[in-house]
Amino acid sequence: MRVIPVIDLKGGQVVRGIAGDRSRYRPVVSMLAAGSSPPGIASAFARLGAAEVYVADLDAIAGREPDWAAYEQIAAAGLGLWVDAGIGELGRAREMARWATSRASSARVVVGLESVDEPAQLSAICAGLPPQAGVFSLDLCRGKPLARSAAWRSATPREIAAAAVAAGFQRLLVLDLASVGVGQGPASAGLCRALRDAHPQIELLTGGGVRGVADLHALAASGNDAVLVASALHDGRLTAADLAAFQDKGRIA
Repeated sequence: MRVIPVIDLKGGQVVRGIAGDRSRYRPVVSMLAAGSSPPGIASAFARLGAAEVYVADLDAIAGREPDWAAYEQIAAAGLGLWVDAGIGELGRAREMARWATSRASSARVVVGLESVDEPAQLSAICAGLPPQAGVFSLDLCRGKPLARSAAWRSATPREIAAAAVAAGFQRLLVLDLASVGVGQGPASAGLCRALRDAHPQIELLTGGGVRGVADLHALAASGNDAVLVASALHDGRLTAADLAAFQDKGRIA
């Protein structure tokens, strides 16, 4: 199972996520780097042996322009990017598709449940992205869908995941924001196991709440191909040796 570090961008800095409450996010203090600049944190992750990084552009998710300069700075560290820049409609999808095409095959474009207004938009958004680039993020808060649309909010996570797969997404991220940065462990293992059984053909990722190696083992056993991690890396609870042990080892069924 791969371990993918996370960079949360806000105001041009890397910030530390806390339970999805973005008003509480502050510039990260890390054992890995002296400051909170995107290139500094990206270089630190590269030194840990990471080959890719997940970038949540919180300003873009809030409706502002994507931080294109930060993306380029992060990519310059030699990392493949997975970027969530608040794709909620076809125009932003096409904008991100142009960027992804410029990054060749290394770029992944994340479409978050919290950004999509209506279920009917999902197929068009997926079709507007380069083949193999799209990732659907099943955004949750304490296990419940984090969505604008009443139709989404009345659906179960498994129903929303099935709709995303039917719309054409071949990569699915399960992200419970309430678990992020609070040290209480991942909450998604059971749902991930169910999604792996229901959709064996997809690439399955999860994130939120990883405290250390034991949590990585639990999430690998739940059928995940990769897991997103931030706080445990910054705090030194996961090391370069831990990442190497999981990198490209395949799914544990």
